[in-house]
Amino acid sequence: MKPINILILDDKEENIISLHALLQDVEHVNIISSTDPNEALKICWKDDISIALVDVQMPEINGFEFVSLLKSNPKTSHIMAIMVTAISKEDKYLLKGLESGAVDYLYKPLNPEITIAKVKSFVQQILIQQELKLKNKELEESRIELLKTKEEAVQARKSKEIFLANMSHEIRTPINGIMGIMHMFKSSELTAEQRDWLKRLDNASQSLLLIINDILDLSKIDSGMLKIEFEDFSLTKMIEDIDRIFKIKANHKHLDFSIVADEKIPQFIRYDSLRLQQIISNFISNSLKFTEKGKIELRVQVQEQKNQNYRLRFTVADTGIGIKEDSVDKIFMAFEQADDGITKKFGGTGLGLAIVKRLANLLNGNIGASSVYGEGSEFHFEGWFEASNHKIEDSSKDVPTYNSFPKFDNLKVLVAEDNELNSFMLAHMLRSWNCEVDIVKNGQLAVEKVEQQHFDLILMDTHMPIMSGFEAIKEIKNHRIPEKHGISIITISASVLEHEQAAAFRAGADGVIGKPFDPIELYQKIIAVTTKNKNMNMTP
Repeated sequence: MKPINILILDDKEENIISLHALLQDVEHVNIISSTDPNEALKICWKDDISIALVDVQMPEINGFEFVSLLKSNPKTSHIMAIMVTAISKEDKYLLKGLESGAVDYLYKPLNPEITIAKVKSFVQQILIQQELKLKNKELEESRIELLKTKEEAVQARKSKEIFLANMSHEIRTPINGIMGIMHMFKSSELTAEQRDWLKRLDNASQSLLLIINDILDLSKIDSGMLKIEFEDFSLTKMIEDIDRIFKIKANHKHLDFSIVADEKIPQFIRYDSLRLQQIISNFISNSLKFTEKGKIELRVQVQEQKNQNYRLRFTVADTGIGIKEDSVDKIFMAFEQADDGITKKFGGTGLGLAIVKRLANLLNGNIGASSVYGEGSEFHFEGWFEASNHKIEDSSKDVPTYNSFPKFDNLKVLVAEDNELNSFMLAHMLRSWNCEVDIVKNGQLAVEKVEQQHFDLILMDTHMPIMSGFEAIKEIKNHRIPEKHGISIITISASVLEHEQAAAFRAGADGVIGKPFDPIELYQKIIAVTTKNKNMNMTP
């Protein structure tokens, strides 16, 4: 804390010496003196004076006038002025001093105790004010730093979203082409060996898609954008599906896979089926990765029942490599493995269990793990589930190939897509549905084609060079020829971020479909948007 400057102004040197002697032991003060009021004013202006002890009776400028001058100047108006006087204690003199701006009086002959006490009191006030100013300054600096940190966090989140959107587009676009070509092969005559190759390629594509979905899910959860959607579904059917899927995968590694389900579990429940299956599948996939021999078992147990509510526990136990005791907690952290050598030997992103932990929190459930290093591990998810009486029809049927769908009536379609594999695959599907297809590589060429020809439907990629799909849609929907406004437009986007899909509708798109897409989904979407626009155009 810097010392407080006190000015003593008195035209008699002996009075200054006397006051200086009284105050020299007061802590945190620096005493400056003057016998000349004009010189004292200059001192006040340049030396940051906090307290002025001013003699009332002085030649040229008296004490009242001096204090008035201090208070009239913004640079010195903060100074606490104490009048030091030998004249009468009558009220009129006291009022005159207070009216000039003084805060107190000291009467000659000075009482040492009173003088020291009063000065100490004002010094303490100033010290408190200085402390408050310092704290306020620190608070303001902290506020500015917090605002800066918040802004940096917002910018970091935006940068992360842009990066994820770009990465999603760059990865999903080629996956869409690969999976589209696989659909084309599935519609062809293949040998048993070729179908096996196709199955392996399909598994590899699904694994790649799972990785990008894990990254996006983790980002959505961390930013609070992931939505939990409850629905009625068959828990027993889900367990059967899990059994069928993972038995095949376990057989490939010569592992036994079994499910032990409590007879008391409800057949139908109301829950987020997608996220429940994601949690269980992540546990089993993790066990499959780290188990070389033995077995993997999924146990579904009723822990507690209250009327229609069941506390269920899903446990996956394996005979894999196990986890060291000091590393168990680490496995639920993003991008972490229990052992740094694990990634090199077994691969993986280290995201699966991190996503499971976050999903469990969103679902108000809990997860845990236990392990014996070298012998195996157990992972469990536990939560409350509401039993449902709603009967869900089994919709599992053989999925038809896309070239067996009913044909369209000479639908004229423009495909705007800069990826040649995707445009080739789309054109092949559309032509199998009796569509006349034209292809362009960017939004600008799409606008020019619409200017020259009639189209019933446009399939528009959102990210293209020269002119994006969003810009092209706006141009077409605001075309100078009103008839062009009614062209049905479906955006095909590799981004699964909700705000980008919403942007497509704001631009004027009639439908949105994500990459990679299922041919059935595309076919149904085409029917929906063309039928809707046809009915709107027929409305008088």
